[in-house]
Amino acid sequence: MFGLSELAVILVVVVAILGVKKLPELTRSAGKAARIFKSEAKAFKEQDAPGGASGSGQVISGEVVDRDATPRS
Repeated sequence: MFGLSELAVILVVVVAILGVKKLPELTRSAGKAARIFKSEAKAFKEQDAPGGASGSGQVISGEVVDRDATPRS
C-alpha cells in the first residue's frame, strides 16, 4: 500500500501543517485513541466468545421476523 518514503513525506507534511508545537499533543491523542481501541476490541472479543471459542453453543432466545410479512397491529 504505502512505502516508507511515502509515509515519511506524509509525516513531513503533517509536521509542516500542524507545526512542531502541536505535534506532542497530536501524538498523545493518537496514543490515547489506540489504547481505547485496543481495550474495546479486547472487551468485544471477551463478550463475543466467553468460553474461549466463538459458537460455544450459547442459546439466544427471540422471535423470528419475516421481512415480507405485514406488521401486526
